[in-house]
Amino acid sequence: MWAHAFVQKFGGWIFGDVMNTPGLVSLVVCTRNRASQLSECLHTLEQLIPGPPWELIVVDNGSSDETPALLEQYTGSLPLRLDREPRPGLGRARNRGWRAAQGELIAFTDDDCYPSPDFLRAIAAAFAESDAIGFVGGPVMLYDPLDVHMSIKESLVYETFPAGSFIPAGAIHGANFAFRRSTLEMIDGFDELFGAGAPFFSAEDTDALGRALAAGWTGVYNPRIVVTHNHGRRGGGDVALLARHYSRGRGAYYAKALLNSRQRYIYAKSWYWAFRQQPWLMSARELVAGLEYLVRRVGQRVTQG
Repeated sequence: MWAHAFVQKFGGWIFGDVMNTPGLVSLVVCTRNRASQLSECLHTLEQLIPGPPWELIVVDNGSSDETPALLEQYTGSLPLRLDREPRPGLGRARNRGWRAAQGELIAFTDDDCYPSPDFLRAIAAAFAESDAIGFVGGPVMLYDPLDVHMSIKESLVYETFPAGSFIPAGAIHGANFAFRRSTLEMIDGFDELFGAGAPFFSAEDTDALGRALAAGWTGVYNPRIVVTHNHGRRGGGDVALLARHYSRGRGAYYAKALLNSRQRYIYAKSWYWAFRQQPWLMSARELVAGLEYLVRRVGQRVTQG
């Protein structure tokens, strides 16, 4: 694959300011004012089965609670490094994390998620299947059966996303995915307009996946890579608000793809069919968010000169 071959040959010269460690898996966890959830996540990470060498990068995204003190408690039991990104936004925090990481494989999970004991082994094995694989993901199972079935992905079916193909929102979740460093470098990481705390609350994960496919990489959903999600939502206003956030994120994601000549046709077609199959209110939110994204992007370009 030309994209992978190019990065392998010239990536060290172009991106030489970051030295990656062969065989090292970097796990990035971003957090903001959720020390109690983060504590359980870190405790789970202490139980990982030894496998590939790894490091843990925790990005504090401007917490004002006891998160810094909590992290000090785990510095002896985990290969932990703390980084700080004071400006809110999950896309921005993920960028801070992967750019600080030293591994050639960079995995992400959330502060309310619990990776399975063989999580790192499964990630390394998934990438070992082919040099053409730029990203992998896996199931996000529900931790508490009383919680609403949202923000999860329970499929146990292996799936491949060919280079240049469309990837729908939710096909792979940011709570459980990993990239080659060279993939993230090629696509310049995450769009900082996306993600919790940013103007568009979601879709920083799907947007990065879609751009990786457009750049010539292959993606894989591998059911052996498992985390459980303790999101704690039981219904009501929280669920309705999250659904609105997801609609806005999808709309911005589709609109952005229309700006990319490699994505434009297949995403326009997919968005059209989505409109025909979903409630009108959801489609309206997506359209408004898409227009808002385009306006913000134009504003950024004008500001940058």
